[in-house]
Amino acid sequence: MKGIKKSLTEEYLYLDFSHQIEGCMFPLHTSVTLFLLSYCDCKIFKVCLVPTEKGADISLKNVVPQDVEVQIISRQELPPIVQNCCLPAVVEKPDNFCRAGLAVVLRHIIQKSYEADPSKKEILELLGFKKTCLKACAEVSQWTRLCELTIPLAIENFLRESSDQHPTIPAEILQLERKLSEPVRVHNDDKLRRQKLKQQKAAGVLAKEKTKSKVPREETSEELDSSSESLELKVAFSKLTVQEEPATTNREPSHIRKAKASDLPPLEHVFAEGLYFTLADIVLLPCIHHFLVIICKKLSEKLIEFPLLAAWYQRIQEVPRVKTAASQCGIQFLHLPELLATSNEQDSNLHEVPGVEEQSDASFIGGPRPTMTKLMEKGIEVMFSPHPCPTWTLDWNSLPAAVSPKEGKMSSDRALRKQQQLNNLVYVVTNQAKPGDRIVDFCSGGGHVGIVLAHMLPSCQVTLIENKELSLIRAKKRSDELGLSNIWFIQANMEYFTGMFNIGVALHACGVATDMVIEHCIKTRASFVTCPCCYGFIQNTSKFNFPKSEQFKKTLSYKEHMILCRFADQTAVQLPPQRRLVGKQCMCLVDLDRARAAEERGYSVQVISMEPESCSPKNNMIVGVPI
Repeated sequence: MKGIKKSLTEEYLYLDFSHQIEGCMFPLHTSVTLFLLSYCDCKIFKVCLVPTEKGADISLKNVVPQDVEVQIISRQELPPIVQNCCLPAVVEKPDNFCRAGLAVVLRHIIQKSYEADPSKKEILELLGFKKTCLKACAEVSQWTRLCELTIPLAIENFLRESSDQHPTIPAEILQLERKLSEPVRVHNDDKLRRQKLKQQKAAGVLAKEKTKSKVPREETSEELDSSSESLELKVAFSKLTVQEEPATTNREPSHIRKAKASDLPPLEHVFAEGLYFTLADIVLLPCIHHFLVIICKKLSEKLIEFPLLAAWYQRIQEVPRVKTAASQCGIQFLHLPELLATSNEQDSNLHEVPGVEEQSDASFIGGPRPTMTKLMEKGIEVMFSPHPCPTWTLDWNSLPAAVSPKEGKMSSDRALRKQQQLNNLVYVVTNQAKPGDRIVDFCSGGGHVGIVLAHMLPSCQVTLIENKELSLIRAKKRSDELGLSNIWFIQANMEYFTGMFNIGVALHACGVATDMVIEHCIKTRASFVTCPCCYGFIQNTSKFNFPKSEQFKKTLSYKEHMILCRFADQTAVQLPPQRRLVGKQCMCLVDLDRARAAEERGYSVQVISMEPESCSPKNNMIVGVPI
């Protein structure tokens, strides 16, 4: 058929399987993935189901789309790279490039489906404006975490509890209902909100005329159009059917054009992310469907608490091909009663807000100096460990060209500084590594660290983990040029990497990503060599609270620690020397807190300043070895 391209590489899609109930395959990540395959009519992947228990009763009737060929394999039969990852996962042959985790795998299925048949533009539209839907990893995006992790998990727990008389409504569902009540922001929303204002004014004039007039009159088609269907619905469904927003030929009246932005009515949700049907809706549909099945059976009186979710569920069914895809996956839509969309008062603490403490701390004094003085009084001072070998350097000229960062798209000055940074990390890692060790380059980007290590340590297995697909593809291209056989590439959030390893390394992992790398290493009792970056992005998260160490917690509040983090970013070469010096001191203190926290968990840790210091404004290196 014209326009259809054949997939050049054979790709295998691996999915967990535990059980199925009422046309749903569990875990829900598997149901979601199969639903997307059906929606995209995708036959590119060889699908393998991996039972989570031996002897699981595998009945695929009514839960797997008929056109999808499925084979069942044991966990031991998984390619080695996949055995180190959470499922779902996709692997290209040969087995050294893996995509793992729900959001990454679903985005990949969409891209491959579109590449196979570029006439299916609506498939690519699932990735949303600028193709960013669920692109930000769950570690940093609350929305991705809600869709990818917390809602599927909460619904699975809810379904397990459903045998109880009164299962508890998951907080995540209440959070989603609240999310659907928030105003929508979309590209060009100012223009759309002006159209909505015009629609509302027209509807208001019509209502006044009807009450004044004693003689009933027929409404014109334009008046009916403005009153019967919301602008949001028209925009959303015009995009789904003809791939364009409705054209407005008439210029708005001056009172509409001149209305202040603050006076314009907000846009309301049609779909999960706003006006347009996206991947987020695909992820949520199997989850919400099975939640509503239990609600209707056991807690029907609770349904009134979810008017927006119920309206979304009804609307989803009107999207072309959704009903077909759902029926192929065993999802039989419910008919819900009409509910009034009232804004319910819900628990205000359902929003995921980082734990910021002491909004009004009477003893708090701004600026870094009082904070640094406070630490000094407790015997905590800026202190670097000596560099183990400040003059050591790789012989870059004798190395193959593809090993050098100069191969990347960067200026010669920047490439030189990157080489200097690598000298520091490579020296420490090569002095620690033993033959047979597994080394993981977290947040690997284009693979500058991992490729050098794989080349320098042929007897070690090196794994690059990165969430950005294009960066990892560039790294693989460089690796292929070098013919490296001891390297793996995993596109995933770092928490989806579950393999054992001996040394973890990260060059300029932003904000709390450095803390996540250290945490991953500590859990595995691996050594770590990290060079932090973007201190200003550090904040309390669902995983970490700052300060981290007991020593710092006893001395500083969260707010005072954040002062150090903000000033730690002021080390750019353009700044005055005195300001840079204060920035460097703050940087050291933040990293000392990280070091002390690791020491409390059985590590010997050093904070070292990289040489030469000019190699980067973020030139600290935290080196930890389990005792």
